Amino acid sequence: RTANVDMTLFYRTLSEQDIEHVDQLEWAFYADPAPTAEVRESFSQWLSRYRARLAQDDRPPSERFASMQAVNPKYVFRNYLAQQAIDQVEQGDLSLLTQLLSVLQHPYTEQSGADALAEKRPDWARTRVGCSMLSCSS
Repeated sequence: RTANVDMTLFYRTLSEQDIEHVDQLEWAFYADPAPTAEVRESFSQWLSRYRARLAQDDRPPSERFASMQAVNPKYVFRNYLAQQAIDQVEQGDLSLLTQLLSVLQHPYTEQSGADALAEKRPDWARTRVGCSMLSCSS
């Protein structure tokens, strides 16, 4: 069973808040194709096992969140961001490239004004060459 979900955002969300129901993670799922009932149930079962494991953890939530954030980046160099930066550089605009270089130096740290760089792939990038997936020959 697979889901069309952004796992970086999924795990980062788990590192930022106490999740009790899979609906709280819904925003990490891509709408096309929408997650099936089977996929949602699979994630719900996983979340139940995860919450049971958390119940065994003696650490306070803030310590657990900090530990998880240390290994789950907020910002990743996504293909569509790279393509946007390339497009802008070709037009003589280095601003996105400069911002990406700056933000990605500290990908685990919340950075003011960089929220747009921590979002899942937008719908327009799903089918644009270079934005969704790259082959090994790219």
